[in-house]
Amino acid sequence: MITIGLTTWNEHQSLMPEKKALTLPEYASFFPCVEVDSLYYGLKSAQQFAKWGAQVPQQFQFVFKVHKLMTLHENTEAAHLNQLFHDYRQAVQPLVRSNQLKTILFQFPPFFAVSTEHVRYLVKIRQALPQLPLTVEFRNNSWYDAKYVQQTLDLLQRLKITLTIVDEPQTPANSVPYYETMTNPELVLLRLHGRNTMGWMHQDAQWRGKRTLYRYNQTELKTFAQTVQKFQAQAKEVCVIFNNNSGGDAADNALSLQKMLKLSFSGLAPRQMGLF
Repeated sequence: MITIGLTTWNEHQSLMPEKKALTLPEYASFFPCVEVDSLYYGLKSAQQFAKWGAQVPQQFQFVFKVHKLMTLHENTEAAHLNQLFHDYRQAVQPLVRSNQLKTILFQFPPFFAVSTEHVRYLVKIRQALPQLPLTVEFRNNSWYDAKYVQQTLDLLQRLKITLTIVDEPQTPANSVPYYETMTNPELVLLRLHGRNTMGWMHQDAQWRGKRTLYRYNQTELKTFAQTVQKFQAQAKEVCVIFNNNSGGDAADNALSLQKMLKLSFSGLAPRQMGLF
């Protein structure tokens, strides 16, 4: 199975130009999945997760980022972190029961490098979230160093954690290579951030608004199509998430890739339009 989606649902005006912001049901009429990044700043209740699931088709699925404390972006006491893992596990249960949870995404910061401590932390997240679908994305290229990459892959395979295939600007300090691999046959995940090197490197006040300012061309999209086709027969699902939306390019690129792969996502009609 191949699925394509975007990060967030409300800021893709090219899908419906007459709308200032799309609702979740409106977005779900175009794509079969979405990545929800807002949990990075604060965990929602189980009732909110259930509400999201009720507003979309039964086969629609969600990719959820974890809270920033769970990726060690900020320090906290061990007891608080353990409680956060517990609360997160409980909050997603409505979508686990409805089979609408695609994966939980741990996007680690650039300082999360290869170390014994960090390897143990990867084991910890699996122990803290047993049976749940997990994905990691690194921003430190030490995990891909020739000395460590096979050990990285072996570890994630044992833990049944998907390693994201990342496309992003190549910089010395906060990026990783486009590395085609499958560490979990349940899910291969591509996350495409664009290739705006200047915007990616210069973290000024406007950084978050311009770092993903990029539109992929047809040649670049063909590369992603080839990656998807490479893993299609090996994995239960190959999912592509476009995050290159500082200029509103993600939706158009996603529709182009969908056409290139000759995909048709049927049944994408909201179940309860009145809820949103």
